[in-house]
Amino acid sequence: MERKVKVAAVSYLNTKPLLYGFKDHQVMKMIDLSMDYPAKIAQQLIDGEVDVALVPVAIIPKLKEYHIISDYCIGAEGPVASVCLFSEVPLHDIKRIFLDYQSRSSVALIKILIRDHWKLNVELVETIGGYEERIKGTDAGLVIGDRALAQRRISPYIYDLAEHWIRFTNLPFLFAAWISNKALPVEFIQQFSNANAIGINNIPAVVAENPYAVYDLSTYYTQNISFPLTPAKRQGLQKFLSFLQ
Repeated sequence: MERKVKVAAVSYLNTKPLLYGFKDHQVMKMIDLSMDYPAKIAQQLIDGEVDVALVPVAIIPKLKEYHIISDYCIGAEGPVASVCLFSEVPLHDIKRIFLDYQSRSSVALIKILIRDHWKLNVELVETIGGYEERIKGTDAGLVIGDRALAQRRISPYIYDLAEHWIRFTNLPFLFAAWISNKALPVEFIQQFSNANAIGINNIPAVVAENPYAVYDLSTYYTQNISFPLTPAKRQGLQKFLSFLQ
């Protein structure tokens, strides 16, 4: 390849298995890797600042061209644990929901569930961070990632978005995928996917490398997140994208 491929990934615990195999892999000679939160990386991919990113799938309609390049993703075939609506009151008593600024897919997903599944009449509030302490009374909040795992210890009512999507559609949910905004060489894609596989096949080593007292990462990586990009997840993705049109 003429130049290194610019790759952006999310700096959350849920990406650690996907990134674990990169450090000693020959694919590192082919890439420049940067880390940030999902919505920022998504904008970098849209703007062409990076070539490949692990991004929320809700950005797909904004890309002029897109290719899913790995056999692995961040998906769920049951409760995902780290993308949830948190509340002090039951679902139908909620009056206002603070939306997490860090992921477009999660915000798009909760809007679909609010409108078509839960059928709630609530006020939605955009945020720029630091809203978790405002989850009180009839004010609820969508929280994602590592902060969601911590919020599980605080809020008495937890509505897992993946679990409710599956109840609604009978399909798994695909939160994020490795997406490129241009065609890339087949050899690179094979090496990239192979690097992803190393961590997925060595979960105990990934857990050992990331001590975390808040939530059991073995459970998180083997029971909550589902990493293989299966045909059913692709079907779930197409269903989700159909709601965004």
